[in-house]
Amino acid sequence: MGIVHRDLKPENLLYYSLDEDSKIMISDFGLSKIEGSGSVMSTACGTPGYVAPEVLAQKPYSKAVDCWSIGVIAYILLCGYPPFYDENDAKLFEQILRAEYEFDSPYWDDISDSAKDFIKHLMEKDPGKRFTCEQALQHPWIAGDTALDKNIHQ
Repeated sequence: MGIVHRDLKPENLLYYSLDEDSKIMISDFGLSKIEGSGSVMSTACGTPGYVAPEVLAQKPYSKAVDCWSIGVIAYILLCGYPPFYDENDAKLFEQILRAEYEFDSPYWDDISDSAKDFIKHLMEKDPGKRFTCEQALQHPWIAGDTALDKNIHQ
């Protein structure tokens, strides 16, 4: 049993301290649910650009929605812009429902294939095929030494 946050986004990630190696804390549990508490999660909630396709499709969902959001956050942290964007919410939701995103050049040219693979597994349209948190933590980009050794923002 665990907590499904249902609204993970950069604004809800906080440093625990000013230390360089500070832990990251998650805030704003207003939409969270305890998984396995007997109630099926099917309420459409969350912040539009970070919400998983199954939420928009109004299907019952699981903690996999948080893994999707982590993929969106990782995407933004690596390139500086969101994977899905449109001024029109209906068009934005269509992009998300189709899991329609790109690794655009030149923004992604210096990002490792391992990082892209990590994101692809988290932003998998099918929640049954999407990485779990455990799988994400075991991915070589997180657990191994596949990150590039250069500053991509210079």
